[in-house]
Amino acid sequence: MSWLPDSVVDHLREAVTLPDFSATRYELIGEIGHGGMGAVYVGRDKQLDRRVALKVLTVLDEDGQASARMAEEARILARLEHPGIVPIHDLGRLPDGRIFYAMKMVEGQRLDAYAGSSASLQERLRVFSRICETVAFAHAQGIIHRDLKPENIMVGRFGEMLVLDWGVAKITGIAREFRASDAPARGDTLSGTVIGTADYMAPEQASGAIDQVDARSALGKTLAALVGGARLPKRLQAIWGKAASNDRAQRYASALELSADIERFLGGEPVIAYRETVPERLDRIIHRNQALVLLVAAYLLMRIALFFFARR
Repeated sequence: MSWLPDSVVDHLREAVTLPDFSATRYELIGEIGHGGMGAVYVGRDKQLDRRVALKVLTVLDEDGQASARMAEEARILARLEHPGIVPIHDLGRLPDGRIFYAMKMVEGQRLDAYAGSSASLQERLRVFSRICETVAFAHAQGIIHRDLKPENIMVGRFGEMLVLDWGVAKITGIAREFRASDAPARGDTLSGTVIGTADYMAPEQASGAIDQVDARSALGKTLAALVGGARLPKRLQAIWGKAASNDRAQRYASALELSADIERFLGGEPVIAYRETVPERLDRIIHRNQALVLLVAAYLLMRIALFFFARR
């Protein structure tokens, strides 16, 4: 009896498990990766002749809840038109009944890989500030991501920043009212249910206090993952500490407030998270105005030199 080589077995297994897009406008090219309830593939839109990313439901869905959740995720993405969120193109079903959606194909590196790169502290903070802006935009639309972590954030090849995987997002008042009346129902998360990734949850989220998960629960630990390995200035340590505080009342009230403090730090301005001493304030002002300080120092040295030269 002859055995098939492992490479042939792997190929046959892949052929069996790959989704069938033959009845759609898309041609499957290859797999990118698996997520919590779906797999993402590279595809080609045959009508428009462009590459797309195709997310397909992979979990068992006897009661239709997984399909409803993925459809809701697609609608959330369609509603969140922002440079930091991947645009969605289409929503449909495969011949086997599984739901899928097509979105823009983006390339880059995940934030956890970027965090291990040679990017400077200033560059990392600029990226983080753009993450805050994207998350703040979603919050303004009534959407709370609930699983923000470096693995769900991509830094594009040209410096663009994208927040991915909105499959477990919490829908609040504004978005609830906006939801179409004919949209498939998605079960609300029960109190006590823990959703997200443990290492990046705020305490209230880890305890299952669903009603307390809001704009203050999101970004502190992602900031720590991005800059936590470096020796940080005291003002930036204070920003990090405030953003990741166990006491939600002590955190920044919004992602925009956090972003604004990051921008103040980058601009050499006082930050709301840290009370400076007088020497620290003087040191910050000198560093912020180095060119002017050097110019004044050079002028004074020149005047002193001229004074001594004239006395000879």
